[in-house]
Amino acid sequence: MLSVAREQMIKEAQKSVFVSIQADETTDISTQSQLVLVLRYIDDKHSVQERFFEFIPLQSATSESIATALTERLAAIIPEDQKSKLICQAYDGASVMRGATAGVQRKIKDVYPNAHYIHCYAHQLNLIMQQATSHISKVRIFFLTWVDLPAFFPDHPSVQLFLIKWWPIDCQHPAMSDGTFTAEPSTLFEHREDLIQCFENIRDSGDFDASTIREAGAMAMLLEHQDFKFFLELFHHIMLHVDLLHAKLQKKNIDAVHIKVSILQFEQDIENIRNSLHYMGEQRSGCLTAKRRRALSSEDRQRVAEEICNTILGHTTERFSFTDHLVCATLLPGDRFEEHHGSFPEEALQRTLKAYPMLNGSKLKTERGLISSKVEFRACCGALDLFQLFMENNLEVVFSETVNILRILITTPMTTAEAERCFSTLKRVKTFLRNTMTQERLNALAMLSMEKRLVCEMTDFNQKVIDKFAGLMERRAKCMFK
Repeated sequence: MLSVAREQMIKEAQKSVFVSIQADETTDISTQSQLVLVLRYIDDKHSVQERFFEFIPLQSATSESIATALTERLAAIIPEDQKSKLICQAYDGASVMRGATAGVQRKIKDVYPNAHYIHCYAHQLNLIMQQATSHISKVRIFFLTWVDLPAFFPDHPSVQLFLIKWWPIDCQHPAMSDGTFTAEPSTLFEHREDLIQCFENIRDSGDFDASTIREAGAMAMLLEHQDFKFFLELFHHIMLHVDLLHAKLQKKNIDAVHIKVSILQFEQDIENIRNSLHYMGEQRSGCLTAKRRRALSSEDRQRVAEEICNTILGHTTERFSFTDHLVCATLLPGDRFEEHHGSFPEEALQRTLKAYPMLNGSKLKTERGLISSKVEFRACCGALDLFQLFMENNLEVVFSETVNILRILITTPMTTAEAERCFSTLKRVKTFLRNTMTQERLNALAMLSMEKRLVCEMTDFNQKVIDKFAGLMERRAKCMFK
């Protein structure tokens, strides 16, 4: 079954015009290092596919070992004379993967010259927020103070039971069965008053020891502190937009054009938050301050909040700049076709042709001018919408170069989310009680779990499996009847 499914996947990948890969590494329950390989391509139905291909066992997690494992698999997928069809390789940004001289991406590009490197955008978004929350001292203190909340719960089982009984049913209570604090900024911001009341009830109930009552009182004072409330509200507003962008990045059919629009909207939202800081400061100016903790002045809070927003905006602009090969996403923005009508981004075209020499620049420029003059193309949101419009109206020949660049944009994975999902399946398949299963069985079970839709869509799958099994070796009984 694994062999039949994998052959079908290779057949689809070879029929597609372009292919890209995602790879990531983890350790399974038996401490074996596993490298997951995921293929991304456009199938015959003009749909984006991200297919799990294999878990590859690694003897060492060096760039040489990983690159060798990937090139061996790619040689079985992409014929020798079609190496130019591998256009992208997406990894998580670890130094062993992204190294410009000795990293995996460099070694793969030496063999497949068009395989440009993508640092997963979801990981980069996490790095941006890490910079904003750890490199500013006041914010770092705020999150260190946050640690006091979960530290209160695990040591007091009776408090957990009290909170589970008292905490509102319509929201997730912070004390879980394993003692893990799970409240996020939005949850804590929305139910802060309820949690304060809960701590005050613990303090005033008289059913707990002196240490618990003292800690409950301290937690109530912490939640009422002016600085804590200000930063909690600030990150409540920021994280709503971060979560929205992160959710968009996780989508399988996302493309570079759509992501660029989403990032521009994210930057605009952070700028709006920065511009509304004065209003937030006015709201908090009349609040009472806890006695035992000195609060920042209104000007200092606004200054720190502006620094947070500026840090996020600066790193977003730097990391999501769409330079090098990704500049081709700026050639086909549906919302700017009218603006570019009569003019052409010549510099972006030249950089695109340098990254993808298989494109015909003059024909692409002609097609781009015609597209920008047509109203029906301006309503398309993203490369995938425009590509499907072309294919549905049989315009593939008329706009051949535009279709090629759209295939490149769609095939390019902007995140390694599918590789991360494969790790979740790995944990379900290879458990502590099944940690001695062979690598082939692991791959077979993982393939049938993650690619069940592919198996179900193959009408002759069962017959192919029977024929494959019957032809494996000589048997006394004839298993194949014609």
